[in-house]
Amino acid sequence: MTRTIVASATKEIIIGFDQPFCVIGERINPTGRKKLAAEMQAGNFDTVIKDALEQVAAGATMLDVNAGVTSVNPNETEPALLVRTMEIVQGLVDVPLSIDSSVTAAIEAALKVAKGRPLVNSVTGEEEKLEAILPLCAKYNVPVVAISNDETGISQDPDVRFAVAKKIVERAADYGIKPYDIVVDPLVMPIGAVGSAGLQVFALVRRLREELKVNTTCGLSNISFGLPHRHGINAGFIPMVIGAGMTSAIMNPCRPAEMEAVRAANVLNGTDENCYNWIKTYRDYKPAEGGAAPAPSPASASTGGGRRGGRAARVGGAAPTE
Repeated sequence: MTRTIVASATKEIIIGFDQPFCVIGERINPTGRKKLAAEMQAGNFDTVIKDALEQVAAGATMLDVNAGVTSVNPNETEPALLVRTMEIVQGLVDVPLSIDSSVTAAIEAALKVAKGRPLVNSVTGEEEKLEAILPLCAKYNVPVVAISNDETGISQDPDVRFAVAKKIVERAADYGIKPYDIVVDPLVMPIGAVGSAGLQVFALVRRLREELKVNTTCGLSNISFGLPHRHGINAGFIPMVIGAGMTSAIMNPCRPAEMEAVRAANVLNGTDENCYNWIKTYRDYKPAEGGAAPAPSPASASTGGGRRGGRAARVGGAAPTE
């Protein structure tokens, strides 16, 4: 059984076929958030702190950490800012982190200060990226998100995207990286632009699980991009893609409908044993009070029950949805 182990200084989480769905909180990302980008550049991390605490309280299993503010100020050094952000976040919460950057130097700088076993987000099938990122993952013994695009861009053909994922898995083996330490992002297309996007990703996830035996992830909100009432689409997509075999997603855990869908899928998949987390989260649920679920306590927030457990300008992770 494929299991990807990630860890903070104090907590280990397993991403796997027989594990609860891993929710990777997307909010610590200045892409598309000019106010947050300006704050981070000015050394103000109040919003970062707020987002970190809120996402964990809402049920995030992990947190994605991105400090790509160079679009605001080209002179800003992303490695230094990412390191500072990592240090602040891992000093606040005990969940594992995902190091999110398209800058190799920033990833390596963050790996040097990371506690535990973070997830690297990400590597693509481009030769330059393979040669830069895979040796780092091998050196620090950390898992990596593999995005199914290469020098030719994002193919509309799901078979091509599968072939790119297979190429990354094979190249990773050359560096001693096992398939269980690769989490493939098969790329979710916007359903409003590509009518078969849902069917494509369901089929891809099944192939990745059955043929490559790898865990999978996605920028969840990509599916609803451009549509009204996006969170309704997202909430409907979640149990379907989990049913197809996806094991994690970069998403906004502060959306009650989406987290409710995750928790329900865990119950129906049998990964929430005895419905423990569902009952603990919703036992005081009162629809008459507006229909919103109460915020779970930090002790019960993880969809993994403890140990069981993007950046818009690039593929593989949507910008945080407000």
